[in-house]
Amino acid sequence: MDRQNLTLLTDLYELTMMQGYFKHKDQNETVIFDAFYRTNPCNGGYAIAAGLEQLVNYIKELHFSKEDINYLASLNIFDNDFLDYLADFKFSGDIYAIPEGTVVFPREPLVKVIAPIMEAQLVETAILNIINHQSLIATKAARVCYAAKGDGIMEFGLRRAQGPDAGIYGARAAVIGGCIGTSNVLCGQLFDVPVKGTHAHSWIMSFPNEYTAFKTYADMYPTACILLVDTYDTLKSGVPNAIRVFQEMQKEGIPLTYYGIRLDSGDLAYLSKKARKMLDDAGFTDAVISASNDLDEYLIESLKLQGAAITSWGVGTNLITSKDNPAFGGVYKLAALMGEDGNFIPKIKLSENTEKVTNPGNKTIYRIYEKDTGKLKADLICLVEENFSEEEALLLFDPLEPWKKTRLEAGTFTLRELMIPVFKNGECCYNSPKVMEIRGYCQQELDTLWDETKRFVNPHKVYVDLSKKLYDIKIDLLDQMSEKSDSQASAQ
Repeated sequence: MDRQNLTLLTDLYELTMMQGYFKHKDQNETVIFDAFYRTNPCNGGYAIAAGLEQLVNYIKELHFSKEDINYLASLNIFDNDFLDYLADFKFSGDIYAIPEGTVVFPREPLVKVIAPIMEAQLVETAILNIINHQSLIATKAARVCYAAKGDGIMEFGLRRAQGPDAGIYGARAAVIGGCIGTSNVLCGQLFDVPVKGTHAHSWIMSFPNEYTAFKTYADMYPTACILLVDTYDTLKSGVPNAIRVFQEMQKEGIPLTYYGIRLDSGDLAYLSKKARKMLDDAGFTDAVISASNDLDEYLIESLKLQGAAITSWGVGTNLITSKDNPAFGGVYKLAALMGEDGNFIPKIKLSENTEKVTNPGNKTIYRIYEKDTGKLKADLICLVEENFSEEEALLLFDPLEPWKKTRLEAGTFTLRELMIPVFKNGECCYNSPKVMEIRGYCQQELDTLWDETKRFVNPHKVYVDLSKKLYDIKIDLLDQMSEKSDSQASAQ
């Protein structure tokens, strides 16, 4: 994108609904919308929240320029008085959000918007676009990094990303999820993250022979000398020529600070083990073996189980597109309307699918940790006015199967409220950390999960419970809606 003002990054029906609210000013009451998702990506056990910095920037720049107004007028569906209102538009509401890098779970609000309904309606599409994309890629990156078991993962999917924005912000999200760096230079400049890279097959093919190409590259970049060895024949030519260059560097007194080879084709398990032996036999036991070639978490996990001698991984297409799960599935639903007395009236969306029935009211989230292990026990969605104490016993129950209950005794758990204020009365009250700081925080968050939750097949489910007060309100609303439906059916 070549513009910072993304005000028109919205679906048309948001604007037509806004005009409808405008024409009925008594309907422009303060409302609460929740942005959340229903299912963990990739059939996993968790997700990673990301994209908040871009959401903040979007809200800060939210205004209709003269060009925007002229364009909307040209559609011939908006009245002049509404367009005059848009010309002076400014977001005036409150926004709360879960910080970037936080481990999150289905049905809990990642973003909460409290604002006049026209304002809250307008921001729906952009919020979902920003949060959905980056949360998806951050989650995928966390899974890939988990499969690597501590090895470095570099993101280099820019050429396969769905356009420049997806490449830039996807790389940002990938670093948040755990990648050590990216090949994307613009992302590096914008967000101060490490940029890394080696060379392509074309570099080698442009020289008279493979050795000359390796030698020239080593002379230019002696402190970051990773040589691509599969252009011709990996074991017969590539690795021997790389070893020759490393030996010559030793003789010339050039320190071998960071050096090794990269594999980009073939049987990576077999080739890496053979290459490892060749490098070790030549005395280069600390040489890096890096690998790429359509990797994802499943292939990396498999290669690890096969004993592949790879310690550095480059992951592109399958990461930047989250190829096996290309959409996050976040939604934005009305949760409450402010009544004439200034109190919020809970609202609920029904569905034949139990998972799609929304949680009503003005909510926040408490994360519950086991005190002795520091591991995440459960999340508790409750009303903002509710208070809980670590010094009192806490009864948790599954909102879908409420007979399943867990009692946590006083002093055995710790509590942390997840949602933080981002905007108050239209003014930003949040400073986004640097991406590498968010990455560090994300690693701490992931450490609170049991490995059973991180596994790729049938992961352990972290329970997201409702407080008794919120649960009762939800059930009461469901009963009211059921009675209303029955009465309407009888009238017919």
